[in-house]
Amino acid sequence: MTMNRNWVLDSYPEGAARAENFRLVENPVPEPGPGQILIRTRWLSMDPYMRGRISPAKNYTAGVHPGETMHGGGVGEVVASNHPGWQAGDLVESMNLGWQEYAVIAPDQGGTAAANRVLADAPPQAALSWLGMPGLTAYIGLFEIGRPKPGDTVVVSAASGAVGQIAGQIAKLMGARVVAVASSDDKLDYCRSIGFDAGVNYRTAPDLTAAIADACPEGVDFFFDNTGGPIHDAVLANLANFARVAIVGRIAVIDKPASEDIGLRSSARLVVTRATVQGLVVFDWWHRRNEAFARLLKWHRQGHLQFREDILDGIESAPEAFLRMMSGRNHGKQLVRL
Repeated sequence: MTMNRNWVLDSYPEGAARAENFRLVENPVPEPGPGQILIRTRWLSMDPYMRGRISPAKNYTAGVHPGETMHGGGVGEVVASNHPGWQAGDLVESMNLGWQEYAVIAPDQGGTAAANRVLADAPPQAALSWLGMPGLTAYIGLFEIGRPKPGDTVVVSAASGAVGQIAGQIAKLMGARVVAVASSDDKLDYCRSIGFDAGVNYRTAPDLTAAIADACPEGVDFFFDNTGGPIHDAVLANLANFARVAIVGRIAVIDKPASEDIGLRSSARLVVTRATVQGLVVFDWWHRRNEAFARLLKWHRQGHLQFREDILDGIESAPEAFLRMMSGRNHGKQLVRL
């Protein structure tokens, strides 16, 4: 009997997640029911939103309870199908695969639960990065919230990460001057190599607010905020008049108690600059996938989009990959190859 190895949440983390919060179990490979398909996972995606799903606190979507398989998106191959639209050998991307070697899904579910065909003219794992959720996040953040004009200054935090590297390159295509904020000089060098104009190492800057001011002498017209925390405070202190801010992630504070996530009291600065701050949850924009991916694929073919991946191998490495991504030790999109 073929067995399915999968990672379950063993306990809710207190503070930063640890390897001990996850447990590897084995169960028989599930059988697909009517209208379902059985998928053998080939790639797993590691994303910051997963940390919010392993907390007992209320989140914008359903969380994982102890004993349940970890949530997560992936790419896999159909190995058995009871659905007329899918056959063995098809490649599929879904947000519903989870941290496991095999998964059964119902392809006709809508929204983020749907099964999506992997485009043939890109590497399969691209469906988890620049042709997937990170690419869509960057696209919506720039075109719906940021809307930079040529010459505007755009700041991107976690700039070398899965979303940040695409957001910065889209901003450049829109004619903006783009400033990277990242955790190492190596990451900043990478950002410059893909078109960013300047960079700030937030771990070595003696005064982060002053460093942002030096990099953005005319102020910040659009802030693509992937982190929250002190970077958020430093950039908000440097907003230009009528700036836009997209709150995309809060990885810098997600492990901390809510009482510690206070930071800068920015209301006075927002009044002075007449700035607009908007939260971005990419799942609200799932209906824009085809539009976004068509443009991203075109830009990639034209040589305008580059992408770096950080890959660990084997289902055994899933927690390590997750913790690597959460601590900022990854270089680019964090993936697990099965």
